[in-house]
Amino acid sequence: MIDSLYLAWRYIVFNRKKTITLITCISLITFLPFALKALLSESEHQLMSRAATTPLLVGAKGNSLDLVMNSLYFSKEEPDFITMKSADEIIDSGLALPIPLYTRFQAREYPIVGTSLDYFEFRHYKIEQGRAFAMLGECLIGADVASKLNLSIGDSILSSPENLFDLAGIYPLKMVITGVLEKTNSADDKAVFVDLKTAWVIQGLGHGHQDVKKMEEAGAIVNQSKNLVTASSKVKQYTEINTDNLESFHFHGDPSIYPLTAIITIPQDDKSATILRGRYLSDQQDQQIVRPKEVIEDLLGNIFRIKDFIDGVVLVVAIAMILAVMLVFSLSLRLRQKEINTIFHLGCSRATVVQLIAAEILIIVLASGILCYLSLLVLQHYQENIVHTLFIS
Repeated sequence: MIDSLYLAWRYIVFNRKKTITLITCISLITFLPFALKALLSESEHQLMSRAATTPLLVGAKGNSLDLVMNSLYFSKEEPDFITMKSADEIIDSGLALPIPLYTRFQAREYPIVGTSLDYFEFRHYKIEQGRAFAMLGECLIGADVASKLNLSIGDSILSSPENLFDLAGIYPLKMVITGVLEKTNSADDKAVFVDLKTAWVIQGLGHGHQDVKKMEEAGAIVNQSKNLVTASSKVKQYTEINTDNLESFHFHGDPSIYPLTAIITIPQDDKSATILRGRYLSDQQDQQIVRPKEVIEDLLGNIFRIKDFIDGVVLVVAIAMILAVMLVFSLSLRLRQKEINTIFHLGCSRATVVQLIAAEILIIVLASGILCYLSLLVLQHYQENIVHTLFIS
């Protein structure tokens, strides 16, 4: 058998192009179903791990999947807005603790998450470096943001404008980094966390500027009365919040109507959760309350139905590939008829020829198996990032 393996090896090396093609085809068709299963399992793990630990989610009526994906995984699908009044109503009910979220903006392609400090206590996160945000303009960044952008405590990150032709005059806000979260292997690693008021400043609901009453520049004040000063565009608006200009920042209008994208709702107990869910069943209600776990389970059900279809396609392709490989070997035997006749003339039996062909097949299959195994190891190393990029982000 060793002699047969040696002769088969020499033949394979000599016909390396055909061998490489066969090994690649067999490896690919073997790799695909295992890779699909691994990616789907990782998708299920990532999606369910956050959904299962988030009891209830309040948001505007509409697509519940968009609401969950935006609130839990900070996807770019932006749900309709609700207001801060909704969070106040949950507090007044005494049934649950609301954690407001506002996830509309980005900083260098990373989502800016406006929330409260209760969010980090709810997720049981620890700060690896520095501290949490404590004033306007401060932010806390995820581990991936810190490593990929090479940022640390004391550095700054600029919010990105929603478009380059923003006629509303909303300026990018330069935010100071006060802390870096520990690695969580979740969407929070790729997020920039700020206080809700900072997120509203980014939107332009709050701003800071020079004291127009103290400005001496001609034309800076358009109109002035006893209680109202109207300033021109010459008044400089601040795009960075620090101790020198903090007191100049202020908000206009009623804070209860300021926007939120969702509210993570933590009920006191099961009874409180049931009562609270009942309050959002009315047709006149413009908000909805969902259980993220149920929404994600429905999503995964659809994904696995698609997987069954893909498995069927892969099976058909695999059968076609096996038949093609058999055809290649069959044609190869015809082309090698002179070699086989020479082996017979040397006194070898048919069993020897079969043994040589079997040795070639064994080497090709083993090589394909090793290549497939190495590919799966590489996939296992990067599957978390692949899933987050392709399926969740």
